[in-house]
Amino acid sequence: MTIRNRLTLWYASILFAATALISVLTYHEVVVERAENAHKHHGQNASAKNRDDESDEVVEIFLWCGLPGALLGLAGGWWLMNKAMSPITALTKAAARVHEGNLHQQLPRTGNGDELDRLTQVFNDMTARLDTSFSRIREFTLHASHELKTPLTIMHGELETALHEEKNPANREHLLSQLDEIQRLTKIVDGLSLLTKADAGQIDLKHEPVRLDELVRDSFADAQILSQPHNVRVELGACEEISMAGDRHRLRQLLLNLTDNAIKYNQPQGTVTISLRRIDSIAELKIVNTGPGIPPELQQRVFDRFFRGDASHSSAIDGCGLGLSIAQWIVTAHRGGIQIISRPEPLTTVTVRLPIAGGTPA
Repeated sequence: MTIRNRLTLWYASILFAATALISVLTYHEVVVERAENAHKHHGQNASAKNRDDESDEVVEIFLWCGLPGALLGLAGGWWLMNKAMSPITALTKAAARVHEGNLHQQLPRTGNGDELDRLTQVFNDMTARLDTSFSRIREFTLHASHELKTPLTIMHGELETALHEEKNPANREHLLSQLDEIQRLTKIVDGLSLLTKADAGQIDLKHEPVRLDELVRDSFADAQILSQPHNVRVELGACEEISMAGDRHRLRQLLLNLTDNAIKYNQPQGTVTISLRRIDSIAELKIVNTGPGIPPELQQRVFDRFFRGDASHSSAIDGCGLGLSIAQWIVTAHRGGIQIISRPEPLTTVTVRLPIAGGTPA
């Protein structure tokens, strides 16, 4: 039965019930009450009494017949609309929870074959097609990344061999440029492969005790080395002793990606400040740099894959635009949160909040 027909049937039933109620009450007021009053006032002044009785009867019919019927109609209409809209509300809430990670889950159907049930089936068919498309894209990316690794490794080795054998400075410069591009392509392939496996749930993170403050200090030492060619000063602020359960390798990768970004996207004579504090059951890591900043209209896209901000200023900076995407995945996989706040010119602050062992997700 269609929604239209079902609503019509329900509301016709409500109106029938309201009409029946009005009819019963009217019959009682007009017939039964009038017969009783006529018997009580027999022999009295009939005309005057009848006029008064008629006025009273009009009021009584309105109060005892019309008003209950109207209230029943209103209550029935409200119930009908609520019952009709509740499946739509449930479908809306279920559809709002759909994202690329749960496309295989189907929306709940009512099973009565009406328009809403068919619409839900259309949604389920659509998400199934999207899930298939996403799976094919992930499979293609994984296969392409795997196939690209071998020729890139061979080319890298051949260029290194040629570089060692070449004595001409001009040729060596040319080979070095090619080697840099091969290394950049290798980073892109490795980053794509990692993110695609993460999307497919094919990466298992370790959950072992990790001293986060030790990782921060090691990252600080690495950052000092990385910052030398860029003429950037790296400082270590507060670094409280914090232990948590996590994947040491991935957390180290997170710190390396964030500090590397803070150094590369900075200004000459600029600074990078790293700090780690404990706030209740949350470990808060902050990396602040004095770079040119990110325009407000672009800050919502900083975690998009291959996004590199203003191309006119970042084209000369080494990178593939996957570092922050990988960082976001690592933080999310550890039940944490990451945020970037940037004001052009003064400071850009990356804040990472990770739950400590036994803490709630950040």
